Amino acid sequence: MSVSDGLTTLSVSEPGPPERGDAARNRALLLDAARRLVSEHGAEAVTTDDIAAAAGVGKGTLFRRFGSRAGLMIVLLDEDEKALQQAFLFGPPPLGPGAAPADRLRAYGRERLAFVDTHHALLSDVGRDPQMRYNAPMMLHHSHVRMLLDQAHTSGDLDAQTTALLALLDADYVRHETTERGRTLGDLGDAWDTLVGKLCGT
Repeated sequence: MSVSDGLTTLSVSEPGPPERGDAARNRALLLDAARRLVSEHGAEAVTTDDIAAAAGVGKGTLFRRFGSRAGLMIVLLDEDEKALQQAFLFGPPPLGPGAAPADRLRAYGRERLAFVDTHHALLSDVGRDPQMRYNAPMMLHHSHVRMLLDQAHTSGDLDAQTTALLALLDADYVRHETTERGRTLGDLGDAWDTLVGKLCGT
């Protein structure tokens, strides 16, 4: 396997065709407005009307630039998402290549838990849009976990096992466990480690 294990980083906000000057300006205005409003009020409280009004453009412009509210929100995740992808694909072990598959899975789970805890509101919002939840950049995580299970010689249906593992990293599940059940990210990381151990026989 290569250092990248055959995978490459993907922008979570898939690039479109080159934009005209006014379109690029409107896109930047919308992103700046969305960042400011999400920071001030939280993603759940921010509507497309709010964002368009704060950006000084029509709501139709928002949909032309991003396709949907979720499409805009996922762009806000882009920089941090690409940094995490870079770390687990190319960074140092145990998260990156060079460690045993089970150790990489354990490191990945804890890194992703921290990520979804930090970005809960945006990830929760994006997760409600099936087109965004299952787009190519998001499926990179599925491919990565499945690859590591395969490298660990895990038996059975790897796709089902990958889906079961990733359910433990779902933003709404993590938030429920930490706010309603009083569990810490460390507790959730321990649960992830236990399941990884059972699946990988370690």
